[in-house]
Amino acid sequence: MMKLTPVFIGLIFCIGSALAQPKNGLGSQGAPVQESFKIDETKNVWMLTYFRQRYPTRIEIDAKGNTVEVPLPNPMLINKLHIALSNDGRHWTPLNDNKPVWEQHVRDPYVRKGPDGLWRMLSTGGGSGNDRQKVGPSCLYMTSRDLVHWQVEGALPLMKDVRDETGALARNIWAPEWFYDEKTAEYVLFWSSSFKDAGWKESRLWACRTRDWQSFTAAQVFFAPPYSVIDGTLLADKGTYYLFHKEEEFGAKTGERRAIRVATSKSLEGPYTLIEGPLNKGQIVPVITEGPTVIKDPIKPGWLLLYDYCMTDRFGASYSPDLIHWSVKEDVHFPPEARHGCISLLTAEEAKELLKTYANKP
Repeated sequence: MMKLTPVFIGLIFCIGSALAQPKNGLGSQGAPVQESFKIDETKNVWMLTYFRQRYPTRIEIDAKGNTVEVPLPNPMLINKLHIALSNDGRHWTPLNDNKPVWEQHVRDPYVRKGPDGLWRMLSTGGGSGNDRQKVGPSCLYMTSRDLVHWQVEGALPLMKDVRDETGALARNIWAPEWFYDEKTAEYVLFWSSSFKDAGWKESRLWACRTRDWQSFTAAQVFFAPPYSVIDGTLLADKGTYYLFHKEEEFGAKTGERRAIRVATSKSLEGPYTLIEGPLNKGQIVPVITEGPTVIKDPIKPGWLLLYDYCMTDRFGASYSPDLIHWSVKEDVHFPPEARHGCISLLTAEEAKELLKTYANKP
């Protein structure tokens, strides 16, 4: 009788999860890349910004605590900005034939328009120019007035004033985002960092504030649940703040727990209270998922949560009437290999300018 090792069990679980997921979630699994996109002059348009990747390996942890990398087929990586458009949040048309719209390094692109009308983008990595040995890791900060012409503003060493108990600097700044605090007229930047030898180990969400994007307050722990956490994103609705995030726990001891959860607070600074979702002892979408982004549903009352099935090269969406109870949507189409998206609302004029600049070839 064959003995099932933890790594082999994890492989079976991953494959089984992939087979159980909707088959029409990503273009790489049959979703068509549409050649045209129609704009209704009276309605807004949704924009998805993303990069593209197929992971080369899946990391597993055996019963002895050893890290094992399981190879995945056909790896690829394009750490650059991509854009897709949608009228319903479910079916997306990639621009520029799903090729980058800018040659600058961009990973986990968080793109939103500020109250001053300036589009601001934060990116994991790409922050060369700082002395990493002195200030630790950096993320990249970029701006645009029209979503076509972008400018690199600089690398932000957001963890430069933070040391662990040994005096060591953080090892990473992952998936940085920003949120505008209307009460204080400040931008709140938040991201995940770890002091361990891998960014997914004992990770916490950190945050700082700025008014001018020149000076920043010292980084402070923003969210520290009883598990490793990455990929935080914030939404405010009716006086409540919703912090969607990825629980980053897996292996023989914990089981497969890489998936999205949500916590709420009446204060932007927290503390945040975990909501116990119906899946996998508290989660709200299937495993293995990450990179959440959430919007009001464009076609009916409620909300859409988008995320990527990072180990099976798919993108997914779930619907909720109340931001707490979620159900997976089956009829969705996303650009091939899309990863870690961010959704923003565009005017019809902004969408027309993007189509004019990045029209797909017939």
